[in-house]
Amino acid sequence: MRRRLVDLASLTALGTVVAVALLLFQPFGTEAVLHLYLLFLAAVVMLGAVGATQAAAPARKRSAFDAALRRGPRGDARPPELERMERGVTLGVAHAFDFHARLRPLLRDIAAARLALSRGIDLDTPAGRAALGEEAWELLRPDRPAPDDRFGPGVPADRLRALVDSLETL
Repeated sequence: MRRRLVDLASLTALGTVVAVALLLFQPFGTEAVLHLYLLFLAAVVMLGAVGATQAAAPARKRSAFDAALRRGPRGDARPPELERMERGVTLGVAHAFDFHARLRPLLRDIAAARLALSRGIDLDTPAGRAALGEEAWELLRPDRPAPDDRFGPGVPADRLRALVDSLETL
């Protein structure tokens, strides 16, 4: 409490020095300077009253309602890349163009990496085609045309599951 009184007294002294300087140099009229000084003193008194009220009030704990509104850290947050892949799979099964434009490039990258690491062969070669198998090659071949019906059904889920299983075995 003593610290607050010292701070308020210092603030009042500074305001008084400024008011005296304004009265000496007369950039404003005397009446305007006195009004500003009184307004300043009222603000200092209000600041002191608010500080005294805060000091006198008991420290309150957060209510159960406030605690419920605050969100805690998400401990089991899923990586954004995983969520994006899941959306791609969902859309790829639902729409042919989403499979062609979103999911197929990702599956091609996976197949190319798996073939390069496990067997040292390139995906877009006859050896890569043989290693993938005809059904997987038909979905992942580089010259596969875009679907005519963009909103037609995508790749059936069981066919996609078989493709992923074949990529896992590479």
